[in-house]
Formats: sequence, C-alpha cells, structure tokens
Amino acid sequence: MALPKAHRLKNRQDFSALFRKGMRCSTPHLTLRALRQSAKSESGKQSLSRLPMAATAVEGNDAAIALSKLPSLLGISISQKVSKRAVVRNRIKRQLKAAFRQLLPKVAPGWLLVIVVKPLATQCDYHQFLQELEQLLVEAEVLNGYS
Repeated sequence: MALPKAHRLKNRQDFSALFRKGMRCSTPHLTLRALRQSAKSESGKQSLSRLPMAATAVEGNDAAIALSKLPSLLGISISQKVSKRAVVRNRIKRQLKAAFRQLLPKVAPGWLLVIVVKPLATQCDYHQFLQELEQLLVEAEVLNGYS
C-alpha cells in the first residue's frame, strides 16, 4: 500500500524552502528536514490549494484553523551515493514510506518533511527505519504528543 497522495511532497518550491529554512535532525542512517507549513508559499500564492473546496471558502480566523488542518507532507531524498542499484534505493524508499504510514496517525498536521537517506542505510531493515524515524519525529517535535 502506497503513501496517500495527500501526504506526498512533490513540489520543487516546497523542497527548496524546506532545505533553506527547515530544521535538521540526524541519526546514523537518516536525516530529517522539517518545516511548519505557512499560509503563504514562497511564490506568494495561497497554499490552500491542498485543502478541500469547503475549507477554502472559510475567511478570517477560520482560515488559520483550516491551515492547521493541512496534511503533513513527506518527501524522500536518496542519492546514488547510497547505492548505485536502483533496486536497493527503491527498497529503502518503500520501507521508509511504510514506516511513515504506520506513524501517520501520530504526526501533527501542517508539516513539510524530507527524509535524507545516508549511505549506511543499506544495512538497515524495516524495524530500524521505523525506530529511527520515530526518534527523528520526536526530536523535531512533529509527533502529536511532543509538539
């Protein structure tokens, strides 16, 4: 089962804003970049386009409440330094997406997240990724009980 489309980070502007302004947390195999989504994106356009149509009709203080309902978005960055073989890189991405999907109910809404995979990650299994990802999300105060 794939990561829901509403939780995928694809926009280049979001990636570059995240790497420019986001906070960084590291473990031996992963690095997490995290940034709280704002009402306006870098280009000045409203980022309300991710919200359902009913939520975009809201005005005033209700808009801030609607923005807090933005889903957290996840992107994964894995270079060829990790492995020259695409099969290995894709396996790591699948394991990370599955680990994030398991933690998704605990993740606070409105975050942009990028997981950068380090070369040592080829030795990890799913449970190590799950443990390290949870540790990173707690450190960044992205999980609901910690933000």
